[in-house]
Amino acid sequence: MNEPVGGVAGADAMPLTDAQLDHLRRELQRQQGALHTELRRMTGSLADVREARSDASADDEHDPEGPTLSSEWSRIAGVTDELERSVAATGAALERLATGTFGTCIRCGQQIGFGRLDARPSAALCIACARMA
Repeated sequence: MNEPVGGVAGADAMPLTDAQLDHLRRELQRQQGALHTELRRMTGSLADVREARSDASADDEHDPEGPTLSSEWSRIAGVTDELERSVAATGAALERLATGTFGTCIRCGQQIGFGRLDARPSAALCIACARMA
């Protein structure tokens, strides 16, 4: 797809068809389920590390076999934070679908092209606005 004339974000994007909206809704719902499953798994892992850290006999700083509990805590906490952001973005996209604003850039108000939404269904910004972010 060519860049919009004059650099206007999404100016050449066509409105989404009902079939495209249905496809994107199903994909968002699938992603939401997968994200929730992974978030529950990571929350369980975080609880396991928390429990191990509270064990006074755990000497993880001297374990040559693997990462320390502190580094594992940090890794899992970072992944959990990213999953929570993804869950929020997916939920916001589903809300935009419900209110009829899905596919419209929240910054400039132009249509977001189907190609971008198909690649990233939770996208709230058109490509031009995302580049400025």
